[in-house]
Amino acid sequence: MSFFPDCRYEDAGGYAKEYFKFLADAAATVDGGALDDAAQLLANCSGRGGMIFSCGNGGSAAIANHLVCDCMKGVRFNSTLRPRVHSLSSTIETITAIGNDIGYQDIFSFQLESLARSGDVLVAISSSGSSPNIINFLEMARAMSVSTIAMTGFDGGRASELADVSLHVASQNYGLVEDVHQSLMHILAQYLRHSHLEDGAILGQIKF
Repeated sequence: MSFFPDCRYEDAGGYAKEYFKFLADAAATVDGGALDDAAQLLANCSGRGGMIFSCGNGGSAAIANHLVCDCMKGVRFNSTLRPRVHSLSSTIETITAIGNDIGYQDIFSFQLESLARSGDVLVAISSSGSSPNIINFLEMARAMSVSTIAMTGFDGGRASELADVSLHVASQNYGLVEDVHQSLMHILAQYLRHSHLEDGAILGQIKF
């Protein structure tokens, strides 16, 4: 488990140099086999026309929303996949209504109960892995027999135990964890496209 920072730095340049070292160490803790399992779940779900749901709080919500962009626009470009993706963090009117009238811990699980079907895949993003609304979300998915992927940090929390696939980043720094989660989102989206390219499509980088 990496700890950063553990001392004071005289300038931002020195801080950044050390930050990037810890970032590389944090990224190296992600299980490659689990990442492949996550990619297969997403590919299989997209291939059969299922829905991919994502959610998270704060910075993790931004990653959940970004996942929609990179899957909907990026993955389908010159590939045989047509992902159907929806972020439960983007529905601000619904979130505030549920939070106000039912409880903030249910803002994702309440939506999921109405929208998800067997064969869908859920991506839960939580640095701590312990946010009550993420735990309720994963428990609801398990009750509905829906597959789950959890991106977590720190000690993984309950989320890493509940998810079918755990993408855990062993770091104690929120910025490092979120940076790696963002990279994992990009890796999954770009890998899905490149592994399902149409005949004659260019392998090179596209504008994601």
